[in-house]
Amino acid sequence: MPRLFARALALPQGRPFAFPWAVPDWQGFLAQGLSREIEQRRLFPWIAVCFGLGIVLFFQAEGQPVLWAPLGGLMLCVVAAFLLRRSLAALAIMIGLAALFAGFSAGAIRTRSVAAPVLARMTITPVSGFIEAVEDRPEGKRLLLRIAEMKGVAESDRPRIVRVSVRNGEGLAAGQFIETKARLLPPPQPAWPGGYDFGRDAYFKGIGAVGSLVGPVRRVTSPEQPSWSLWLAAKIDEARNTLTQRIASSIGGPAGGVGAALVTGKRGLIGEPTNDVLRAAGIYHIVSISGLHMVLAAGTFFWLARAFLALAPALVLLWPVKKIAAVAAMAGATGYCVFSGSDVATERSLIMTLVMFGAILADRPALSIRNLSVAALIVLAREPEALLGPSFQMSFGAVAALTTFVPLMTWKGFEGRPGGTLEKGFLWMVQNALGLVTTTLVASIATAPFSAYHFQTLNPYGLIGNALALPLVSLVVMPSAVLGVLAYPFGLDRPIWQIMGFAVNHVLDVSAWVGGLSGSIMVVPALSVGALALLSAALLILTLSASSLRWLAVIPVGAGLAFAAPNRADIFVDREGAGAAIRASDGNLTVVGRTSQFVTEQWLRADGDGRNADDASLRRNARCDRSGCIVEGKGKRMIAFVHDLSAFEEDCRRAAIVITRLKAPSRCQASLLLDREALSARGATAIRFRDDATIEIRSVRKGSEVVAVTIPETRAGSAPVQHRPQKARPVPEQDLPQELPEEEISSDEPD
Repeated sequence: MPRLFARALALPQGRPFAFPWAVPDWQGFLAQGLSREIEQRRLFPWIAVCFGLGIVLFFQAEGQPVLWAPLGGLMLCVVAAFLLRRSLAALAIMIGLAALFAGFSAGAIRTRSVAAPVLARMTITPVSGFIEAVEDRPEGKRLLLRIAEMKGVAESDRPRIVRVSVRNGEGLAAGQFIETKARLLPPPQPAWPGGYDFGRDAYFKGIGAVGSLVGPVRRVTSPEQPSWSLWLAAKIDEARNTLTQRIASSIGGPAGGVGAALVTGKRGLIGEPTNDVLRAAGIYHIVSISGLHMVLAAGTFFWLARAFLALAPALVLLWPVKKIAAVAAMAGATGYCVFSGSDVATERSLIMTLVMFGAILADRPALSIRNLSVAALIVLAREPEALLGPSFQMSFGAVAALTTFVPLMTWKGFEGRPGGTLEKGFLWMVQNALGLVTTTLVASIATAPFSAYHFQTLNPYGLIGNALALPLVSLVVMPSAVLGVLAYPFGLDRPIWQIMGFAVNHVLDVSAWVGGLSGSIMVVPALSVGALALLSAALLILTLSASSLRWLAVIPVGAGLAFAAPNRADIFVDREGAGAAIRASDGNLTVVGRTSQFVTEQWLRADGDGRNADDASLRRNARCDRSGCIVEGKGKRMIAFVHDLSAFEEDCRRAAIVITRLKAPSRCQASLLLDREALSARGATAIRFRDDATIEIRSVRKGSEVVAVTIPETRAGSAPVQHRPQKARPVPEQDLPQELPEEEISSDEPD
């Protein structure tokens, strides 16, 4: 009876609901993908990623983190990895955490090892010291001076190395001890929050001040002998400069500077018009000694050594000729790296080259992604700060993408096809042309986020420029460079440099044609840090994964593109209040004050504005007199830029924001006041008006702030005043930032 009652009350059982689509088995997908990654030994490259993440965390830390904390975390993770070695998942997690702590420790150790005094304020004083390096430039010379004495500055506050420019530097060479008078300033901070940090780069190079020489230079006897490291660096720099002048004089013209840079890494003789032509064509990377140059140089050494040994049949039978040639190639590549200045891209290429030739010595195949990971670990362990620069990011990003995707995109339909000599030659040319287009396309896509973030530019016609220029570089320019260096000691190198110059001139002609096309340079607003991080994560997933887990990159790609929407600042303020760029009511930036052209260009690039710094329209919307300027911004808000103390009374009353390099009176009632004291605490500042009538302030020193103050909408109460044009004056002591276009764009696209 109870059973019958229960059956009577039981609800009828319907058929189970069936979805019209299959529900993905995410757990199985991840398990299968991870199994494939382990099988292909693709977990190792993520050690380098974790190491880099530790470096990023170090540079995000406030103040100076203690060293014992990351080292203690590293030791604990190593011990835990040993104890949990029987569990693959636990072992992998502990190794990843150990790499993260190791990266954090590397940053802390590097920061302490290069610590040196930085000049606190502008100083004009007599100085003396050793010239460590000299770079010839069209407008003079630039010196790296190791300071021995600086009058009026205590030894504890005295910079160790300063970088100075001199217009008349005839006879100056590395290794000399000089006395002179210099105008020095602290290395400049970023021109805007999120911009390139010149001061950070100078700090890690040991440079404590930048400026120019303002007095006669006297070469005197050194009171003490230079250290062996300084002596060696001076000798190498002197040899580089001598060869640079030899190549430039043999070729002549703009091609001479480019040809010399390809061999010695000295780019000072390349004029700015030539730089602009190469950048517009998207081939500026050829003047950076990186993968392309290192592979061709090492390959030439390898081929010459093997061909020379093959002349003796007995040696071929008795000696490991291939391994001997590999050693010769490794030695030649190392010498080339040292002689060319050892930039990050050059070091990365050297390390990868040494690993690959080392595989020949060990009779083992070289795994490209593994080699790239080893190279990244070595470079970051030596110079953790390189991770934050465009050179490392673009160089490793391009090579990782090429290593992963080019083999997948290579069409092998031409292989094994019968035909005559002409037909085979034609097919070989077509195949190589397709390979060149493929590599350029892959590298351009991989480096586009970094280019947009650091330079705010894209080169749509870079594919054409590389396709037309790289064959000349690969087949003529670089082989001539290697042969020219070998013939240089014998004095038989001039004809070789002239052949090289012929090809370089054609490269410049191609660059000028491509750069002259409409839209060859696209200026885009700066990417946010979040967008760059997401797109970088997508690139890592795509290139380091060997399984279907690559599809997970769709998530960060979508999020990164969503965050890539421009979030432009409405006001940029110079770190010292010398000038500002204000978005006027028409939506375009208007410049007031007297900032350098370089700073103005940085502001325009960050805003995605393609105008030049000397464009007259930049001052069209400002109403200026001798006391200051007024600009009507968004929502009819008035922004005042004050030159003279007499303007404070009126401008503080009618303007929502007052900007000045002066000390404002305490009675100033402006909603936001950025005077000398405020800018001293903040540094370079960017302001954005928010929809809720508040403002967001981002500054170099204080980070992001949201000021909960309603900005009143004010109308200008005075008649328009006559605008007085103000020409931006060059600042010679800011010559350090001039390296920005050279180091970043050169660094690097693909090998």
